Amino acid sequence: MKIENLLEKPIWQMTGQEFLALNEQCRSTVQDHQIVSISENPLSKKYVYGIRGIANLLNCSIAKANRIKKRGIIDDAIIQEGRSIMVDVELALSLIKNNM
Repeated sequence: MKIENLLEKPIWQMTGQEFLALNEQCRSTVQDHQIVSISENPLSKKYVYGIRGIANLLNCSIAKANRIKKRGIIDDAIIQEGRSIMVDVELALSLIKNNM
């Protein structure tokens, strides 16, 4: 079966086997596209937000997370604008690991 022929054929004229073949071809095309889009950006970053995000990341209290931030251990991982805090998870964890 040629996929091009099936694409031009109305669905109501297709047999079950033809419809399933066309459906499987579409699924594999979508999966291939998703794999390519994931592999194009393998270093997508994950962020946590605020002191509570730091506390959840490190599984500690908010007070302890605040002390870690004030000590400057994870300063390179923090992006802060006013009172808004955004922390790069991977970088923060590697900084903490190197500091201990």
